[in-house]
Amino acid sequence: MPATVIVGAQWGDEGKGKIVDLLAQHSDIVCRYQGGPNAGHTIVADGETYKFRHMPSGILWGKECVLGAGCVVDPQVFIEELDDLEARGLSTERVRLSTNAHLIMPWHLALDQAGERRLGKLQIGTTRRGIGPAYGDKAARLGIRVQDLFDPKILRQKIEVALAEKNHWLERVYGAAPIDLEDVSARYEGYAQRLRPYIADTSLLVDRALREGRFVLFEGAQGTLLDLDHGTYPFVTSSSPIAGAAATGVGIGPNRIDAVLGVAKAYLTRVGEGPFPTEIDGPDQERVRELGGEYGTVTGRERRCGWLDLVGLRYAARLNGFTSLALTKLDVLSPFPEIPVCVRYRLPDGSETAEFPAHQGDFHHAAPVYEILPGWGEPLDGMDDVALLPEPARRYVEFVERELDVEVSLIGTGAAREHILSQRGLEAIARP
Repeated sequence: MPATVIVGAQWGDEGKGKIVDLLAQHSDIVCRYQGGPNAGHTIVADGETYKFRHMPSGILWGKECVLGAGCVVDPQVFIEELDDLEARGLSTERVRLSTNAHLIMPWHLALDQAGERRLGKLQIGTTRRGIGPAYGDKAARLGIRVQDLFDPKILRQKIEVALAEKNHWLERVYGAAPIDLEDVSARYEGYAQRLRPYIADTSLLVDRALREGRFVLFEGAQGTLLDLDHGTYPFVTSSSPIAGAAATGVGIGPNRIDAVLGVAKAYLTRVGEGPFPTEIDGPDQERVRELGGEYGTVTGRERRCGWLDLVGLRYAARLNGFTSLALTKLDVLSPFPEIPVCVRYRLPDGSETAEFPAHQGDFHHAAPVYEILPGWGEPLDGMDDVALLPEPARRYVEFVERELDVEVSLIGTGAAREHILSQRGLEAIARP
């Protein structure tokens, strides 16, 4: 039952797509278990850049790719991805979409955008892609699922019932234009015709693969600190990115998971609103942003940049049960003569803690306590062995390992697929 979960260890944007792409070559199936088109994965392979929003990264290796029941799917976006891949010579015939995944509907986008505008300065900072409202309808048992695309009559009935309520909200509460029933029904029936060949019982598919001893990779979107239950609420996503959600999001037992690989940047970023203890003050923030290309894959928004936060990372290791860690973008820190790393928080009462605060108020007012590590002052381009890293760079990695008591099995030294150093070989990591 060789199953490995790849999970973001911070606020997302850690470089999970690249790690999944690397390990997918040694896997048989790659599964996305939650999230929607707000979670972009950028991969640079053979000189080409791919920006995926729904699609599991294993598509570049011709692997079977699954979108599980825990995902919310915008059919227009998904079809655009399918068409783009086919146009670039990549087959999509092995893509499988769960019958139980929920659809993002036009009213979800309209309500997301209108709701953020109405909140003004109190807005959460969503990507306005309809993700939260889609998951909200799912929890309220009002959602429209992928399997509803098989029956035009049921699909139209569900759209009609939903619009009776959603148009009331759009017009009366937000002062927005109503959504036309006939237009939505026609569009989604068109989407249904295109998507039906991809729809499958993905829980059964993955279970059979595991029983046959095939290697399955589970890919999370966003990151641990954006988890709906355990993240920095309310500045979180609307699903659960942590490793435990891989089981529910795809539909297998939790005892089928063999390994959990966390992915963290060698520094830290977050998008949108919310507290950020290690956010950098002054020009060094812009410097990190430019060096790291810290702009959203989906939105193009600037990412807020900060120094590595080991308190948050320790929390992520606890929640996910990391068996190892991929530390990406180490090269971005190369120009800095000294590199602060947050090892504890100072709380409002003056006490210090190495553990993530359980109370939201403590986290909102936490101040970072830094340990200053020496920089290495030289580029990491072209290095193909961990032993070739400058001594201060190796010490930086070892410091993270000691503080977390977790092996750093992969080290990112550049954007391209080949710019990753492995402590013990990619195949050993993908096939635990």
